[in-house]
Amino acid sequence: MKRKTKEIQSNNNKRTILYYLKDQKLGIFTYILLTIINIACDTFLTITFANALDKLTQAINNNALFKDALIMFLIATGISLFVTCIKICINIIFNRFSTKIVNKINNDLAYQAFKISSQAYSNNNTGTFVQRIVSDPQILVNRLVGVVNYISGIISTTVIIIYIIYLNYIVGLIGIAIIFICVFLERYRLRIRKRDMKIMTKNKDKINSLTTEIVKSEKDIKSLGLENKLKAISENNYNAFNKSVYDLSMHSTLLQGGRNIILGIASIIILSLGVLLVNKELLTFASFMIIYSNKGALHYLVLYGANIFDVIADVKFYSNRIFELYDESKFKTEKFGNVKLENIKGKIEFKNVSYGYIDERRKENKKDSNEKDKDKKAEDDIVTTRNEVFNNLSFKIEPNSTVAFVGKSGSGKSTILNLMSKMYEVDEGEVLIDDVNINDLDKETLRNAISLVNQFPYIFDMSIKDNLLMTKEDATEEDLLQAIKKSYLDEFIESLPMGIDTVVGESGIKLSGGQKQRLAIARALLRKSNIIIFDESTSSLDNIAQEYVKKSIDELKGSSTIVIVAHRLSTIRNVDKIYFLDDGKIIDEGTFEELFDKNEKFRRMFLAEDIG
Repeated sequence: MKRKTKEIQSNNNKRTILYYLKDQKLGIFTYILLTIINIACDTFLTITFANALDKLTQAINNNALFKDALIMFLIATGISLFVTCIKICINIIFNRFSTKIVNKINNDLAYQAFKISSQAYSNNNTGTFVQRIVSDPQILVNRLVGVVNYISGIISTTVIIIYIIYLNYIVGLIGIAIIFICVFLERYRLRIRKRDMKIMTKNKDKINSLTTEIVKSEKDIKSLGLENKLKAISENNYNAFNKSVYDLSMHSTLLQGGRNIILGIASIIILSLGVLLVNKELLTFASFMIIYSNKGALHYLVLYGANIFDVIADVKFYSNRIFELYDESKFKTEKFGNVKLENIKGKIEFKNVSYGYIDERRKENKKDSNEKDKDKKAEDDIVTTRNEVFNNLSFKIEPNSTVAFVGKSGSGKSTILNLMSKMYEVDEGEVLIDDVNINDLDKETLRNAISLVNQFPYIFDMSIKDNLLMTKEDATEEDLLQAIKKSYLDEFIESLPMGIDTVVGESGIKLSGGQKQRLAIARALLRKSNIIIFDESTSSLDNIAQEYVKKSIDELKGSSTIVIVAHRLSTIRNVDKIYFLDDGKIIDEGTFEELFDKNEKFRRMFLAEDIG
């Protein structure tokens, strides 16, 4: 219990960036210390050069003042070289601690991704996860460092402006007034930018998902002649993304341009006022030169202030995006119990199970010109509905039996398998394994008990042997050989020049559909799971490949509980029992022959398939 509590606390800590900053506090402290030294040196340099310039203007006939000015220039030059060295050290330290922070965030998010439920993955596109795990952490850390840099810039430019006020308070107060005007403009720009960033990031997630799908399914796209259709979809998505990038850039450009016009006018005012004050002998020429040469401090103070607003907004935005992956209300994680079972028999039972999936749709509304209420309206315009799949579904599967679920598309076959393997969680009722509620089983028991062979199993970009060893690292050569033989892969592997060491490519691209299925079955055999689930494993295969897979499944009969979702009824003639589904209900059950004789719908399905 204590261990679980600590794990929960640890997860809560990981929901903020502070958790990761603490691990690198020494590097961050050194970075900030050197940055402060750099600020002090930069400020000292500005004032020293200003004083040297002031003395030079008075040193025409005064050798002592000339020597003082020369010494000041030499000191300033030495400090300038020292500052250069400090900046090199700052960059080195930043690269070290930022890389470690980003690496840790990446790894933790990748691990968190394994905990997120299959339902959460079904409800979101791929880009939602990829962007947050891969690139957002680097952006977040860079923005955090930007905060430090801009704060240091604000401090140094503020000191310079105070020095200008010291030289002439009239010029200084005008500068402060300009700053307040620019800050007001920046607050408005920030609100617009926040809205644009949200839209742009959402569109970016979409194109990441679309691009991933296109790359992974390029063969299907070509074979089905979908290039033009996908091109049109891609154009729409990329146009939306690029438009959002354009809007973000254009709005920033226009508002920043307005700010820079104000600063340009301020420079003219300061120049004109300085000339007037010099003519009236209220300001020395040297002081005027110092003020004018440092008038850029006014620009930089506004710029740093604007940028710090931006980076703080970005830090909040990206931090929320990243650590939303730990938010149960947005991305539900898998939950397991504490019951550990030894020697699972493989009995499965559904007791009064009800399940439905949530569908979110956006209302069609007229465009609202009120920008302030857009985000709120977007949330209010989402309609949530629950689509029921099952209501009080009950059935039993005996240990070591072979059972199939059949029915038309959408009848709930695959949902049963997802509930059975706890990929989805029931809304009501119970799913039992060996008379124990599946929710009470610990993760190790549940995962070791069940192996799932999907219609399109994922094969890793490694050798056949390494793909097999992924499921059992300590498998012996004999274990591998038995799994290969029982899955009818032996002849195929022997025909390969590199044999079992042949690399199969990304997603097993070098293998046929049937070979992928048999490799997935071999992996399941190596795990020696007591329950093996086949989700439409033969539906996309030719007759020869289908027969090989069918033989592989037959090899498992009697040694494990086998559950099959079948699209082709001819592949399940030899199962012990068939459950016939229609609209989320089991309308009949029995052997193949029994259903064929007594159920007209089942018979028509089989005959239609046989004729086809």
